[in-house]
Parts: sequence; structure tokens; C-alpha cells
Amino acid sequence: MDIVNEILEREQKKAEKYKPITVEKHLELEFDIGTLLACDTNDLDTKLLNSDKDVYLQSLTRDNTQLLLNKVWELPTERIEEAIVVRLPQPTTVLPRAKPVPKPKPLTKWQEFAKTKGITKKKKDKLQWDEQLQKWVPLFGFKKSAAEKEKNWLIEVPQNVDPMTDMYEKKASEKSEKVAKNELQRLKNIARAKKVKIPRVGLPVTSDKASATQLATATTVAKASTASLGKFQNKLPKEKEARGKGVHELIPGKERKRKAPVPTPAAEKESNLSLIDTILNKRPKIDMEKAVTKHINNEQVQRSEEKKSIKPSKGKGKGKGNATNFTAKKPKAGKGKRAPSKKNNGRKRR
Repeated sequence: MDIVNEILEREQKKAEKYKPITVEKHLELEFDIGTLLACDTNDLDTKLLNSDKDVYLQSLTRDNTQLLLNKVWELPTERIEEAIVVRLPQPTTVLPRAKPVPKPKPLTKWQEFAKTKGITKKKKDKLQWDEQLQKWVPLFGFKKSAAEKEKNWLIEVPQNVDPMTDMYEKKASEKSEKVAKNELQRLKNIARAKKVKIPRVGLPVTSDKASATQLATATTVAKASTASLGKFQNKLPKEKEARGKGVHELIPGKERKRKAPVPTPAAEKESNLSLIDTILNKRPKIDMEKAVTKHINNEQVQRSEEKKSIKPSKGKGKGKGNATNFTAKKPKAGKGKRAPSKKNNGRKRR
């Protein structure tokens, strides 16, 4: 009997760990299965909450979670890769977000082509056996480049290539070209996703295909880019030169089209008269302030020159006849005696 009692006690302890999936509530919970939301509107038991807060909240959370899972498993299930899943319905509760829902990433040109052709991506092995090195080599990464250097320590020069060609340098340039091509394709994919029009190389086009005038302009510019400005370049039988506004600016040495000569003397007379009228109608701009200041300055200069000039003497000059002599005599000095009654202000300086 002791063994039976021990077994029953063990089973009872195991049963206590696993609680039943049925939960009784006074009021049913409100569920939103799309967002896995359950709202409990029942009142809290204040006695249990005050006596043992953590245990009560833990048991309450467990019961509500059990009810939510019961609702989830009521939905139809399906098996995907050895796993049973449930497709949730559309949510009814609008949850606030700090940022908008991210949009799906646009497909690249290759992804669109693969989707239309039904090409699926297959998982590739990360390692590959190399017969020459006799070891497993990764398909990408720095170990791949190290294995390539070890493998290609000697590169054979083909017969159709110059024997003095550096094959290592040629291989590096080809690799850099591939990298640049991939980068260009990546930028094109971004431009296509953002709906930005990309002009073709060498042609200022606004659409995917160049027009006839744009092609003619590109051909003319290419011919005029030689040292002789296209003088000795051959032309096709029906080839036409580019015409239009702005062509002479693209082509060096291109002169503008001159005006045709006047056909009749009457037309020439009319054109000359109109030219004279345009010249005569143009009035010169006069700055009155500048003219007045200049006139005042000229008058001041003239007055200062008149003051500096010497006045003519009234006596007879030494020259012939009664010619006036403009040389002034120096004043005579005194004999050292002064009259105290007379005031002498001294020599007048000029």
C-alpha cells in the first residue's frame, strides 16, 4: 500500500503543476484575435490583492492568457514545414504607432523577371570542393579571395593577347568594371523604385528612347570633337547636319547663320532709316548732381587762379611805348626810424 500511496502522491504533484484549460469568469472577456488582445472587465479581488499581490496578479494573467489561447485554437489550422499554424483574422483595434507601417521593398529588375518566368531561388551550399587545392573553399568572403590567390599563382597568357600583358592587372581591372556595373545597376533600381527618369549616357533625353533630332545632334557633336572640327569626317549619303537652337553652342567653331542681304534699294533705305531712328531716340543719361558739382569745382578753380594772378602796375614800363609792365616793384625798406603816432601793421603778406 505504501508504494501505491507514493505513486498517487507523485501523480497529484504533477497534476498541480498543470492547471486546467477551462477558466470561469463572471463576465466574458473582450477579444481582438488579430492583435492578440484580451480585455478583462471583471472587478479585482481586493482581499487577495492586498494579501499576496504577486501571486494574485500571476494567476489572473495566467487565466486570461488561457482564455486567449482557447480563442486562437478555435480558428482553422494548417501545417507549414512540419509546424501547425493559425492564420489570424484582420484586427479590429487600432493601435498607435510612432512611425507609419513600412512599405514593401520594391522588386529589382531581376526579381521582376524571375517572378514573371517563375524562377525560384534555391539555397546554395556555402562551401565547394576545389579539385586543384584539394580542400573545401567558401563561395564568398575573404577566404574565397585568399583561395583564388593561392590557386591563380600563375596565369597563362592566351595566344591572341600581347605576351607582355600583365594578366593580374587585367584581371583586377575586369573585376573593378564588374563592381562598377553592379553599382550602376543598383542605382538604376533605386531610381526606378522612386520613379526618377534617368537620361541615357551621352544624350540629354527625357524618355527611354532618343528622338531623331537628339541623335542627329549627338552625331554632329561627336564629329566636331576631332582636331579638325569634323572637316575631314566622311558623311553618309542621306546624312543631315543638326539644326536648331543651341547647336552652335555645343559644336566648337560653329558660326551662327548670317542674315540674308537686303533684296531691294527701298527695303535697304527703310532698314537704314529704322536704324537711324533707334539711334536718335536713345537719349543719353545725364546725371544732374554730377554736372552741378563739376561746374562748381570749375568755378572755384578759376577764382583761385584769378587771385593768384598779379595785378598790372599804373606806371610806365621799361618796354617800348606805353606797354604795361606786369612786374611789381618790391617795397622799400625803412631807415630804422618809426613814428610813434603812426601805426604800422607790418608788411602785408600775400
